[in-house]
Amino acid sequence: MISLSSTPEDIAKQVTTCSAVLLPGSKADVDPQKFNTQKHPLTAPADALREAADELLLQDAYNLRKPLFGICYGLQSLNVWRSGTLVQHIESAVNHAPGAKVEYVHPVTVMSGSRLLETSKEDAEREDAKQSEILVNSSHHQSAAVIGDGLRVTARCPVDGVVEAIEGTAPGHYVLAVQWHPERDFERDKFSEHLFGSFIRAAEDWKAPM
Repeated sequence: MISLSSTPEDIAKQVTTCSAVLLPGSKADVDPQKFNTQKHPLTAPADALREAADELLLQDAYNLRKPLFGICYGLQSLNVWRSGTLVQHIESAVNHAPGAKVEYVHPVTVMSGSRLLETSKEDAEREDAKQSEILVNSSHHQSAAVIGDGLRVTARCPVDGVVEAIEGTAPGHYVLAVQWHPERDFERDKFSEHLFGSFIRAAEDWKAPM
């Protein structure tokens, strides 16, 4: 666990002991100045300490090609750090922010050739699928807009096209971020369980560059 009250020097020391980086959700929104946009009236206050910590962790993960897994705010933080932009408030017939108690909110279409689809194939029912539809929980009012450098969209909500997952494009570097919250249901949802399993295996396989 990285404490947001830690100094940059302490965070830099602590992350040297880590084989991977997980960026979780947050009640904050990324400061829109980070992507050169005026603040929307419904954008939540930024968390400067979280943003500073994320930037250090992202830099470490990219410098050393450590596995990186982002969840909700973590996806948005990754996308902005890679020079992408965000939809500051989603206008849609789909309510993407009903809260933690709603088990499944909407479907997500997972794209062909993605790491996310390979993870979903661990469910035998999806073995032959070129693109797969899954049900996810949801608790966000922002999403990725312009996709950052070296990233690609690998899942969308089929109802409104909202970006639901992005992945890195560099071969051999595990970079995956989802807009929903697999940590809320991994004990009962196989796909969420497989997401964490995939990330853990990538962490176990990571080796520091010589």
